[in-house]
Order: sequence, then structure tokens, then C-alpha cells
Amino acid sequence: MLIRPSRLLVALTLLLSPAILRAATPAPETAPAERGALTGQLLIAAPEIGDPRFDHTVILVVRHDKSGALGIVLNRPVEERSLASLLDAAGADSKGIDGKVLIYAGGPVEPEVGFVIHSAEYRRPETIAVDSRIAVTSSIDVLRDMGHGKGPRKALVAFGYAGWSAGQLENEIARHDWYTAPADPALVFDEERDKLWESAMARRTLDL
Repeated sequence: MLIRPSRLLVALTLLLSPAILRAATPAPETAPAERGALTGQLLIAAPEIGDPRFDHTVILVVRHDKSGALGIVLNRPVEERSLASLLDAAGADSKGIDGKVLIYAGGPVEPEVGFVIHSAEYRRPETIAVDSRIAVTSSIDVLRDMGHGKGPRKALVAFGYAGWSAGQLENEIARHDWYTAPADPALVFDEERDKLWESAMARRTLDL
């Protein structure tokens, strides 16, 4: 079932913000040195997490380093929108744009910030690799490429993110709020969203 958080729908008019993505995630040249153990992992909410914002969520960790962590929720669909309407909302040229995407609520922090999680064969200068198979780009241009059939093979568009300060996520894992699992692209992109939590739980790993 689709959910419809009103703040996220308002955020669609603002679209993607490359500057905020660069601020929120490490630059490509610094990412390898700062990469934390949880980057490229899935966080799976424990049944007893006690926070309704994250009930039965599965989150892709895009960044984890000594300053904290950033992740994007993968199983909170909002609504389907045409790529042309997204570009129009951003004041960009939508001529010749075709196709639709399902918009996700990526987390409670800065719901006006957009991210495209995608397969790693697609790259732009602002693209940040999560691992060898999954990347993230925050740019109007990736939507334009998708609308011209030149985008990534797999993609997920989300607004907002989940953020943790230094040591916070580690503490939440230690008290068993979250399980972890490898970010298999089949789970990230292909699994039915209403089954994603159960499928990810079946692959959970031991505590770090």
C-alpha cells in the first residue's frame, strides 16, 4: 500500500539537490579512506525498534564514517510520477521525456532533498559509489537521462534520508534496534517492496 506523507509531496517541487548530496556524503576522492564498515550495508529495523518512523523499514547505508552515517529507506513508496512532471516541477526542460518512476520517502531528515539510487554502470561527475554494484546520484540530469532511455538499468528515486551522529548508529545496533545484511542489488531494486523487510531479515548477518 502506498503512503502519502504531505511534506514529501511538497518536496517534489524542489527536486534534487547536488550540493546537499555532496555535503551529506563523502566526495569520491575521499570516500575510500573514510569508508566505514556499514557503508553499502542494509539496516533492517528490529520488530521492537519502538520508533514508528522506522517500523519495518529497510535502509541502504550510503555513508558511514567517523562523523556519523546517512541512509535511505527503500520500502516506503509514496506515489508514481512521470519523469516529465518531475522535470516540469523543477523548471527544467521536459521535451521528449518519457517514462514514470515510483517516488519513495527516503527518511525523516530534509524531505526536500532528492536522491537517485541506481546500478553502478551509470555514472556522472557527481555520482558517488556506495559499493561496486550500487551508486547514488543527486542531479536533474540523471532524471533527464532516464527519460531519454540513457539512464541506469536500475533506479530508485527517494526524498529525504535517515541520519545518525558520530557513534549513534553503532549504539543503536548494539542495543539491537537494527540488524544488518549485505546490500544485494536484487533486494535494493527488484524485490517487491511489501516483502522487502522479510526478505532482508532472512539474510541478516551477525552483529558487527
